[in-house]
Amino acid sequence: MRALGIDPGSRVTGWGVVEHAGAGFRELASGTIRLGTTDTLADRLARLHVECLALARTWTPDALVLERNFVAHNVQSAFRIGEVRGVVLAAAAAARLRVHEYAPAAVKLAAVGHGRADKETVGRGVTAILRLGVRPPADAADALAVALCHLQQAPLEAAIARAERSARSRRAAERHE
Repeated sequence: MRALGIDPGSRVTGWGVVEHAGAGFRELASGTIRLGTTDTLADRLARLHVECLALARTWTPDALVLERNFVAHNVQSAFRIGEVRGVVLAAAAAARLRVHEYAPAAVKLAAVGHGRADKETVGRGVTAILRLGVRPPADAADALAVALCHLQQAPLEAAIARAERSARSRRAAERHE
């Protein structure tokens, strides 16, 4: 399984592609999309949409993964992040990717073992788990952490879904007996 993690930002958006590798995980690529500071918001969002589509075409992930929204102290920043997330979600839909979202604490737990880690700690954790030679930029590290979180939780979520389908089938069969 391969996951494309995205850490949306109105100026810098981090991205990272991670896949299962035996019993562990492997980074395939990561980076940042730096959007122009003098471009209009509409132009930045349009460029981000194109870049996300290109990432989906290049890396053919099984899923696109985001951190769930949280309420920021600055309402304007929260609105901007919401607009950026909307563009990322639209790109995922256009690329026919399943989208998964995880709470910030779950992402930090996956990367470092506790849900209150700062950006620096998340960067160190991602570097260690993926055995990277160089710590990625903070936005890319956050995107890698989101992808890791999904890959760690996806097998459990799939098993739960199978069990729920099986239970529904059994109940339906019992009703028809």
